[in-house]
Amino acid sequence: MPMTEEQLKGILRRFDTNGDGKISRRELRVGLRNLGLRFAGFRARRSLRHADANGDGVISEEEMNELAKYVSKWGISII
Repeated sequence: MPMTEEQLKGILRRFDTNGDGKISRRELRVGLRNLGLRFAGFRARRSLRHADANGDGVISEEEMNELAKYVSKWGISII
């Protein structure tokens, strides 16, 4: 079922389990695994490398758009 970019970002924001406003590689891996995606560790590592513009090792709110665009390439439909 297609979803909007905002809906996808809402799902990704839920991966922030410690509530610090940032998504770590571990949080991303666990979240992707919980969505049922295969190769969650690999995807998390690649996603972080792609979307982490400032290189601090986490995805901040400012970097969330890039993460959503990258994740949408995996067959998650965005309208």
